[in-house]
Parts: sequence; C-alpha cells; structure tokens
Amino acid sequence: MNQTKPSSLSVAGIPGEKPYVISILVFQQLLSSLTYPIAKYGLAYIEPFTFAFFRYIISGVVLLSVALLKSKNPPIEKKDYKQIFFLAVLVILLNQTLFLYGQKLTGAGHGALLFATTPIWIFIGGLFFLKEKFALKRAIGISLGLTGVSIIMASGAIRFGKEYLFGDFLILLSVFAWAAYTLASRPLVIKYGAFRVTAYALSTGTALYFPFGIYRASTFDYSHVPFSAWLSVLFVAFGISIGSYVLWNWVLKYMEATKVAVFQNLQPVFATLVAFIFLHEPFGIAFIIGGIIVLTGVLITRT
Repeated sequence: MNQTKPSSLSVAGIPGEKPYVISILVFQQLLSSLTYPIAKYGLAYIEPFTFAFFRYIISGVVLLSVALLKSKNPPIEKKDYKQIFFLAVLVILLNQTLFLYGQKLTGAGHGALLFATTPIWIFIGGLFFLKEKFALKRAIGISLGLTGVSIIMASGAIRFGKEYLFGDFLILLSVFAWAAYTLASRPLVIKYGAFRVTAYALSTGTALYFPFGIYRASTFDYSHVPFSAWLSVLFVAFGISIGSYVLWNWVLKYMEATKVAVFQNLQPVFATLVAFIFLHEPFGIAFIIGGIIVLTGVLITRT
C-alpha cells in the first residue's frame, strides 16, 4: 500500500471540508443505503456471479469510456499502474463480488451491520498506512456510531442463526477489502482525480473478472428473471458502481479517510427511513435511540 502521506484537507489550493463536501458525502451514503434491499431483490432471481458480471460490464464500460474522452488528463505514471491493479483486485474481485455472494447467503440487515464496522478498520489503517494523526474524538465517534447501528439492527433487522455464518464471513471479508480500497485509493485520488481512479480500477477489475463472469453468464437460465430484477442490476451498476463509488473517492480528496468512514454509519439509518417511507415498515424506539447515537458519533468527528 502506498506509504506517501497526502496533504490533509487541502489539495492544489482547493479548500477542504466545506459544507457542500459534507452534503455530497451524506447523499452518497443515502444512495449506498439502497444497495442492500435492491441488490437482495435482484439476487433472488439472478445468481450472484451472473449479477456481478452484468454490473461490472455496464459500469466498467461507461466509466472507462468517459475517462478516455477526457483528453486533457495527465498520463498515469508507470509506478502507479501497480497501485491501480491492486485497487482493481480489492474493489471488484474482493469487495463487490464477495458482497454480492455473501448478501445472497445472509439476512438483508446483516450486510448493513457488518459494513458499519468499516470505520474501525479504516481508522486503524489510516494510522499505520496514511500516517493520519490519532484523534480521540474520532475514536469516540466511531464507537458511538457502531453502537447506534447495533441498536438499530438488533431491533429487528438481524436474525441470528448458523445458516447465516458463511454469508456473514464473506461480507466481513468484503468490508476488509473496502477499507483497504479506501486507504489505498486516497493518494491516487489526490493525484489523478476521483473519476479517473474509479474508472481505471473498476474497468481493470472487470477485465480480470470477465473470463469467469462470461462463463457464469452464458450458462445461466434467464427464463424466470423478471424485468424488475434487471432494474436492480442497472441501479447497482449506475447508482453504486458509478455514482456512489465516484462520489466516495471524490470526498476522499478533501477529507481524511477516517473522517469520511464515520459517515458510513448513516447507511442503516437511511435504509430504515426509506423502508418506512416507501414500504411503510414501522420503526420503534430502538431506531430513534440508535439513530440519535449514530448522528452524535458523526457530529463528534466533525468538531
């Protein structure tokens, strides 16, 4: 992993943590929170590796095409190609693929809870690999965030059982890969920009996945796949692989990785609110308490 210490919150004279940066990060978390129910729906009809194949092909082709059209971009230095390849392995072969397969095998709420541990791993990794300074308030905020998410999930979104263990294990590995991707991508994002780094990483990962993916896609029976399941694929491809990932990397250009990661605890809060508004699923006092704790943790990290 690149050991170069990036500038703190300002890049090339651009101001760092501004309100619009926070707003974009909050929107990115809202977008990402929709992944769990929407992907879970699509995976009920399309097996995970075939689902992943179409997701990667769509997002990889779109991102790379747009990136190549930007002719004014400075060339990538040779020494950074290895880092981009490393990002590709992390985000496609490990993070996204393991998440989709794990989400198929576990409960819908388990992924949100396990991904809520991401700030912990990024916080630890940021200290060692990005040389970010230890901040007690940030550590407290991360702890509060995880506590709040646990309260929300335990109120009904989590069902315990041995049948979920393997799926949970795969998602946890996906979480580790996402934390490593976040830490490893920040120096490159500062150097080359969020869109370009995301495009090259995802398109390279798509090429690595292609031989296996095309085999799974060519042997899958599509006769029982409804149109709504394909909409799920499109949302995950455009909304998450393109929209959410680019925004995440863009924010990393202006904020320290450990500070950005704490906002990931907002996802279960948003997911519950979305379920309440559109699916009329009720929430109780546990959600209110947990949500307040999560928001408190986020606010603490900003002070």
